Amino acid sequence: MVETQQFSREWLEQELFPLARTMRASVHERNTPQSLSGKGMVTLFYEPSTRTRLSFEIAMQRLGGWVVSTENAREFSSAVKGESLQDTIRVVNGYHPDVIVLRHHEEGSAKIAAAISKAAVINAGDGTGQHPTQALLDLFTIQEELARIDGLSVALVGDLARGRTVHSLAYLLAKFRGVRLFLVSPPNLQMRGEIKEYLERHNVSFTEHADLRTITSQADVIYQTRTQTERGSLAEEGKQENVFCVVDAQVLSLMNPNSIIMHPLPRNEEIHSEVDKDPRVAHFRQVENGLYVRMALLKMILE
Repeated sequence: MVETQQFSREWLEQELFPLARTMRASVHERNTPQSLSGKGMVTLFYEPSTRTRLSFEIAMQRLGGWVVSTENAREFSSAVKGESLQDTIRVVNGYHPDVIVLRHHEEGSAKIAAAISKAAVINAGDGTGQHPTQALLDLFTIQEELARIDGLSVALVGDLARGRTVHSLAYLLAKFRGVRLFLVSPPNLQMRGEIKEYLERHNVSFTEHADLRTITSQADVIYQTRTQTERGSLAEEGKQENVFCVVDAQVLSLMNPNSIIMHPLPRNEEIHSEVDKDPRVAHFRQVENGLYVRMALLKMILE
């Protein structure tokens, strides 16, 4: 599971989403079946993480499996001694896990790992590339909040050049009918060319903007993201323009009553805490959905 292009709409709607709802009910009713008892997962994270790592580990444990975790393996593993990712994956396979959840700082790392691993590999973020399980939970959240995906207008906002969550979500949204995308960013942080070409090939309508406020009233979903400062951000030269991509009380006042705000988190200055009490703000519900979607994924992969 390395990129969102590999998923079909039918699989999303007929398999993943229904199972995620079943997992949600089992958690709320405290009767999750221990269907993965005896199965093992290694979370191999070369970059910091809170939501992705914890939700995967809690998902596996709720289903009865075991977990071995490495956090910040870029500094606290044999990578410091020069060990390649390929050798690390071979070593981990020697301990016979059933799945490896990999976060890595280099784009394409998940494909490299999947090509040599005997255990299943789940891409938990590869540099500026993709974050497929985040996009799956994002799409599930949109479906649960708005009861549809076809025909929606979605604003992808912020660092679109380096934000892997918006890359994966853009690919997924292209699988639905009549979706319209507003790509909102400072000029130096616009969406990558290959993704725009993909959207064009799949007849997805999109327009590019530098000021969120100009399209706020037209958006069903505002998907806000932070500036990727840890990736040598290009944002400094466009710092003045960044203020036009912020979700604040003014943006809230321009939104439609049935639209929603999402954010993969963590957030910084790009979304103000003053908006949190508004029911249209969905990012903490979005976080919770990550547990149910990842439980469903693990169950589907390992059973």
